[in-house]
Amino acid sequence: MTTIEDLKLRGKYGGFLFLADAERGIPWLKTHQHVELEINVVARGSVTYVVGRNRYTFQQGECLWLFPSQPHRCIDRTPDALYYVVSFKPTLIARSCRQEETAILKKPRPPKNAVLHTQLPPAQFGLLRGIMDSLLELGLDSDTLNREVGYGLSPGFRYEHSRPDLLNSGLALILQLAWDSQMASATERRATPLHSAVLKALDYLKKEFEFESLKELAMECGVSSAYLSRTFKQEVGVPISRYRNTMRLERFWEIRNRATRHMTLSEVVYEAGFGSYAQFSKIYRATFGSCPREIDKKFPPLNPAKPHPKNPISEHDLKNPQK
Repeated sequence: MTTIEDLKLRGKYGGFLFLADAERGIPWLKTHQHVELEINVVARGSVTYVVGRNRYTFQQGECLWLFPSQPHRCIDRTPDALYYVVSFKPTLIARSCRQEETAILKKPRPPKNAVLHTQLPPAQFGLLRGIMDSLLELGLDSDTLNREVGYGLSPGFRYEHSRPDLLNSGLALILQLAWDSQMASATERRATPLHSAVLKALDYLKKEFEFESLKELAMECGVSSAYLSRTFKQEVGVPISRYRNTMRLERFWEIRNRATRHMTLSEVVYEAGFGSYAQFSKIYRATFGSCPREIDKKFPPLNPAKPHPKNPISEHDLKNPQK
C-alpha cells in the first residue's frame, strides 16, 4: 500500500524546497505520495523514478511534475546527482493560480494521469535555479535537509525558514515559471513500461526479511532467477543486488533517525537487514565514499540553527547550465 507522507509543514509555510544531493543525502526508495504538488528540477547528473507502471529517467535541466494522486519512488540517481525538490501546498496553489491555464495545478492528477516533464530552456533553467538558491540561503542547512529527506525522518524535525513570506512568494513564482515552460514544451514522454514480474519484485523487495535468495524472490514473481535478474537490470537500470542494498541503507538511516533509545552502530546495521558489519561497511563506502565510523561526524545531531553552507553548485555550473 502506498504511503501518504505528512510533510509536516506548519501553517505559515506554503510549501518547502531543498537541494537533494546524492553525495550528502540518504537513499529513499519508498513509494509515496502527498497532498502537495511536487516538482523536481535536475541541476546535475540524472534521477530515475518509477511512477505507476513506468520508469522515467530525468537529466540535467529537466523539470518533472508529481501530482498528489501519482504515487512515485526514486529508484536510482547518479553519484553526482543534484536536484531541487519543491512542494506546494493546495492553499498556496489556490491563491497563486487563478487563470484558466493554471487550473490543472489544482487537480489531484494531470490529464490521462500522464507524467509531465519538460527540458527547461537554458535561460529559464538559470532563472529558476537562481530563485531557488536565494531561498535556500535563508533556510535550514543542506546537510540537515538531506539527512531528513526534506520533510523529516526524525520525530522532532520541523521545516524552518527565516523568511516565510519571502519563501511563499518565491514558491508561487517558481510554480508559475515552471508551468510556463511546461506549457511551451513539446517534450515527448520517455516512459519505460515495466514487466509485471519487475513490478512484483519492486513490491516484494520492501519485505526484505522474507526473501533470502534471488531464487525465492523469482519464484514469487513467477519467473526464473535468470530472467528476473536480466529483466530487472534492463528495465530498472540497476541490478537487483544494488537495489536491495540501497533499500537496506534506507532502512539503516530510518532506524537511526527514528530510534527511541540509544543503539550502537552494529545494532542498527543488523536491524536494517545487513548480514554483517563488513557487508554494510563495503556498501556504505561505495555509496558515500567514507568510513561508516565517520557517520556521527558527517551526519551530526539535528541542529536547526546552523546556517546554510555555501551553495555546492560552482560558478562554472551557473554560467554553463546545460553542460
